[in-house]
Amino acid sequence: MQYPWQTVRSDNLRMVAKLTLVTVMMFGFGYALVPMYKHICEALGINVLSLAEAGQGGGRRDMPANTQVDTSRTVTVEFDANAHGPWDFKPAMASVQVHPGEMATVMYEFRNRQGRTMVAQAIPSYAPHQAAAHFNKVECFCFNEYTLKAGEAKQWPVVFYVDSQLPKDVTTITLSYTFFEVGGKVPAAGTSTPPAAEALKS
Repeated sequence: MQYPWQTVRSDNLRMVAKLTLVTVMMFGFGYALVPMYKHICEALGINVLSLAEAGQGGGRRDMPANTQVDTSRTVTVEFDANAHGPWDFKPAMASVQVHPGEMATVMYEFRNRQGRTMVAQAIPSYAPHQAAAHFNKVECFCFNEYTLKAGEAKQWPVVFYVDSQLPKDVTTITLSYTFFEVGGKVPAAGTSTPPAAEALKS
């Protein structure tokens, strides 16, 4: 004969055993996530963990090639700068050749030749026009406005890659920037007191 309390105790023991098994399985799954993630990254060519291990161990590992780069094609990217005002603005290099999917960086140089502070921003344009949809800027000074003091010089990077979906007949892309002053951000040279304040003084 089995008493009710014995049945309850048996059920409790089975429940504890099930919960223990679930806990062990969850711990094992969490422990296995690291090597699983590592293998997935290596298969996709990301290698985040491999880079970390190379830095910690002090030894350099040979990284597999980025499978997203189309090495069968080469695109020439030309750089241009339009400076409409008393400032110098130009790219550090005239052009660069890249494979679609390959990351590249070019520096642009700017110097404020005015005797006053200015706020300015650059606007990009592309030729041919259809290349704009396939030109991807990861980092660009054109994303922000900049304040430059009189005579101040700066260098800014443009980090980009050309999408592999770029039409086959497009072999050259021209990236052009027009750098212009943002009006009303800083007072013009020689302006010290607003007209309203002068009227109050008189």
